[in-house]
Amino acid sequence: MSYGAQSMVGELKRVAVRRPIEAFGKADPEKWHYTAQPKMEEALAEHDALVKILKDFGSEVIYHEEHLPEHCDSQFTHDPVLVSNDGSILLSMGKELRRGEEEALGAALEKAGVPIHYRLTGDARAEGGDLLWVDEHTLAVGLGFRTNAEGMRQLQEAMPDVNVVPVHLPYFTGPEACLHLMSFISIVDHNVAVVYEELMPVPFWQDLKARGFKFADVPKDEFWTMGPNVLALAPGSCVMLEGNPQTQKNLVDLGCEVVTYVGREISLKAEGGATCLTRPILRG
Repeated sequence: MSYGAQSMVGELKRVAVRRPIEAFGKADPEKWHYTAQPKMEEALAEHDALVKILKDFGSEVIYHEEHLPEHCDSQFTHDPVLVSNDGSILLSMGKELRRGEEEALGAALEKAGVPIHYRLTGDARAEGGDLLWVDEHTLAVGLGFRTNAEGMRQLQEAMPDVNVVPVHLPYFTGPEACLHLMSFISIVDHNVAVVYEELMPVPFWQDLKARGFKFADVPKDEFWTMGPNVLALAPGSCVMLEGNPQTQKNLVDLGCEVVTYVGREISLKAEGGATCLTRPILRG
């Protein structure tokens, strides 16, 4: 089998990425909700360096090169598609500017041998950043401005053997900002999560604690530099954005190995960390 990624922490064997396109360097920060206009040369160098980390780990990297000339966010391959054990589930982006990325990434994955298993339709909305595998048979779904109840219902229809559970997200800074479930939590080992607890819904916090999870806490100042956005390469081995030393220390104190990447252009300016920049295709 060349696909199947119903885990946040299994060994990352195949992963889809997309280099920033020309439009990213010309993006209107107000329109795209960036902190500033990205510098394209630096963005490409940062992305290539992140991909090198993945390749050095041993992951097969699949480049998504389908035609999407105006989609400035399209390097964030995590969001348009979920890869289940049965194939790709094409989502439906809550951010209207990103609609159309779903079919394009689905086509790229088909070329890589991943069949399309399901498409969200109608009023359903779901983005990959709101979909967190707690274990292989439990998918937590963040319900907020980017993912709705109909999206969750269709995900359950697509995966009847999976327990799809809602996690209600706060208003926080409003509908224009990107607050995903994984904006404040990443799972990096079978029983370790990196968490910004201030935004954690209490029932979800209690459920993870009951499952035996230990939390690597993110301090408030490092929440704003994507401290919670951590990609597991294997259980207890992960990559995160540089500049979050306390979060990194807390992960190491829980036994994790941490590699950092530079993301001044591809991450800090555009609200997308290591998880956002990758779509796991196959995890061990």
